Amino acid sequence: MRAAANIPDGTPNRGKRTESKAASRKRFWKTFRNQKYLYLMSIPFVIWVFVFSYLPLWGWTMAFQKYKPARSFFEQEWVGFEHFKALFHDEQFLLSLRNTLAMSTMGLIAGFVFPILFAILLNEVRLSFFKRFAQTISYLPHFVSWVVAAGIVTKMLSTDNGLVNDVLLGLGLIHEPIQFMAQGHLFWGIVTLSDVWKETGWNAIIYLAAIAGIGPELYEAARVDGASRFRQIWHITLPGIRPTIIVLLIMSVGNLLNIGFEKQFLLGNNLVTDYSQVLDLYSLKYGLGMGRYSFGTAINIFNSVISVALLFTINGIFKRTTKESLL
Repeated sequence: MRAAANIPDGTPNRGKRTESKAASRKRFWKTFRNQKYLYLMSIPFVIWVFVFSYLPLWGWTMAFQKYKPARSFFEQEWVGFEHFKALFHDEQFLLSLRNTLAMSTMGLIAGFVFPILFAILLNEVRLSFFKRFAQTISYLPHFVSWVVAAGIVTKMLSTDNGLVNDVLLGLGLIHEPIQFMAQGHLFWGIVTLSDVWKETGWNAIIYLAAIAGIGPELYEAARVDGASRFRQIWHITLPGIRPTIIVLLIMSVGNLLNIGFEKQFLLGNNLVTDYSQVLDLYSLKYGLGMGRYSFGTAINIFNSVISVALLFTINGIFKRTTKESLL
């Protein structure tokens, strides 16, 4: 009797779970019918992502092979983690990793501080004409290719009528021109400042849009309470754009190792190779350039794995501390 009495206890729970599953399926199909055109519009983009982002992952198998272009997939010689072992024992790889982390970290910090500061200062400008003019001038360098931008930076830092050296000489801060482009310890700073000059105005647009979404009544109430402009920025503007800052920060940390190679390739030279060579240049030089396709693939896999790990780590940290996350 006791066993029979216990049978009905679990039955309602099972019934509730069954009903909840049926209700969730019903809601899903109802939503699907209501938004069927949106789903149909998304199909081409899903196909595009699959073809260009997921299908090429099949090529990662080359990192575990001694790949020969003339052979088919089944004729390749499998070598396991041999290329990864060679990678971590190569001094040039460790040097490239150091340079990549240094420049990407400096770029991450500067790439957040300056656009946010510029957007806040621009938002405080009351003259609409000057505000539009300053914003237009600031994001024009974004549309200039790095080939042209690198030429401008190189000319400005040149010892022959370079603007920076001329100004320093005119102020009496130096007695002879400095060869900026030949100083390895200055290269990271030059790349970071060049990137700030080129991208600050463009990156500030999204923060200006986020600031525009803050209700003006908050500022009016703060002014009534006697809050200064600085207090309004600290207690209203910055908290208002915090979600935008966090999302962009998470995405940027996920791409910490994928900083490209254009800036380093165009601004670098043989005198600063120890400071200019990043992982992408290392992969291009010692992988594709020497016909070591498997080795180059191993480098790219390392970049991708570390990027995914950083993305989930920083996302988890922000999810626990600020209750805001990207995933």
